This record gives sequence, C-alpha cells and structure tokens, in this order.
Amino acid sequence: MIEAHDLVHEFPEHRERIHEMKMNDAHFARLFEEYHTVNREVQRIEQRVENTSDEYLEEQKKKRLALKDELYGMLTKES
Repeated sequence: MIEAHDLVHEFPEHRERIHEMKMNDAHFARLFEEYHTVNREVQRIEQRVENTSDEYLEEQKKKRLALKDELYGMLTKES
C-alpha cells in the first residue's frame, strides 16, 4: 500500500493556512507545486507505473522531504 504524502494529509491541522498561503504567497505556491510534482513522481515509481533506478527514487524522496520541511517551516512561521 502506497502512503499518501500530500500536504493536507501530512499537515491536516494547517489545511486553512495551506490554502491561504497558496493564494497569497507566490514562493509558497511554487514550492507547493514542486512538492506535489515530486510526490506524484515518487508514487508512480513506487506503484511501478514508471521504472527507474533505486538511487533516483531515493534522490526524489530526499527532495520531497526537503521541500516538505521548507513548506512546514513556512506554515509554522509566525506572521
């Protein structure tokens, strides 16, 4: 079973803040889209829809984690 990693699933307590920041912060919106692009790619690889090396998959997972950390920092930063 493939685990869901979309940001609303990862941070349900920040659902409203995620929506607000996507609408009002261009940098956040760009990182949000990049995160979800990488996440979808990782999911396709894990579901064996796409074939790639284990090293590439690990790189993409690390990229996803770094983006998630950055986005979380932005979500929890005091305004």
